[in-house]
Amino acid sequence: MTADLSVSQARRIALAAQGFTDPLPRGPVTRSHLRRVVGRTNLVQMDSVNILARAHYLPMFSRLGSYDDTVLESAAWRDTARSPRLLTEYWAHEAALIPIDDWPLMRWRMDEYRGGRYRYAREVLARSQALAADVRDVIVSRGASTPREIEETLGIERTPGEKGSWWTRGEVKHVCEALFASGDLSATRNGNFVRHYDLAERIVGERVDVRVDRRDAHRELVARAAAAHGVGTVADLADYYRLKTADVRAVLGDLVDDGVVREVSVDGWSDRAYLHRDATVPRSVRRSTLLSPFDPLVFFRPRTERLFDFRYRIEIYVPEHKRVHGYYVLPYLLGEQVVARVDLKADRPGGVLDVLSSHVEPGVDEGVVAESLAADLRATAAWRGLADVRIHPRGELAGVLSAAL
Repeated sequence: MTADLSVSQARRIALAAQGFTDPLPRGPVTRSHLRRVVGRTNLVQMDSVNILARAHYLPMFSRLGSYDDTVLESAAWRDTARSPRLLTEYWAHEAALIPIDDWPLMRWRMDEYRGGRYRYAREVLARSQALAADVRDVIVSRGASTPREIEETLGIERTPGEKGSWWTRGEVKHVCEALFASGDLSATRNGNFVRHYDLAERIVGERVDVRVDRRDAHRELVARAAAAHGVGTVADLADYYRLKTADVRAVLGDLVDDGVVREVSVDGWSDRAYLHRDATVPRSVRRSTLLSPFDPLVFFRPRTERLFDFRYRIEIYVPEHKRVHGYYVLPYLLGEQVVARVDLKADRPGGVLDVLSSHVEPGVDEGVVAESLAADLRATAAWRGLADVRIHPRGELAGVLSAAL
């Protein structure tokens, strides 16, 4: 039986759905451009690793080019009359920035996390209700606060020599995390990526008490995942917001009946897929860019392999001598293919972007890839305020990439 879509068509649908065929800005990137990107992705996964740039800054760069980080920061962590907050942080696809209007769609998850998301945090909260009340009282009186600031206000002293709360979380940190997971608290971040916990109503506003039925929320989240994918399997749709596949299947029939998605087959995919009604199949994709390891285009690795024939694993937690490609490896998109991967590190004191290793995928023209990648590496370096790019002699692409630079 002939498939409804080829893999190439599925790739182009996915790239268009994620915004890689949208026009690049002609001037400075603004909040309206951010809205457009988030309108495509629906979420931005966060990560603390800052060896190049924290992961949540990269998706906008990949889709829009160089921009001022404060465009994202002000939309997520500042709120003024002229520029109201657009995004807030919650557990969507792991820790993620989501549109603030989507807060009610997560209330069912907050209910599930009422006692905390993690076992130890639940245990701490269960035995420390008085501490939880004290934490809330401190936040009510002093506003957004770090766990250390709350501890100082409460007169809680750490053991001499104990590291800060990022490394050794005291009970206050666990209580804050539990209250964050349950939606009682929300948070902003400072330039060092430290959470400042605050009352959810101060950050989310009137939406904080809006409730959406669990099934209705699942139906809307699956619809948004389908729009962000363009075309995806049940597993793809479930992973986007970390839903259970049973919950996805429970609402897919509604979405099919309503014409939001239709069932299709993709050549070479063993599972049926669902095509969103707004999906388009561009004739070609002309974008080239580096991708965050946690970009929504590639963060579900089985889908990445199906779409791009690109096996991708994060090696941050792999011992150095066992790493195949490197510590912080970014895939490189050229047209509709992922053609290479590079291990990058910003040498900020030296003003240099280090390419610690560079690898090309089989069957692609190394010269073409190197010329394009060289230009994008320079653009990435400039975005991060680095004056030069330095190629290290590791990886089969290193020599030709060095020559291209």
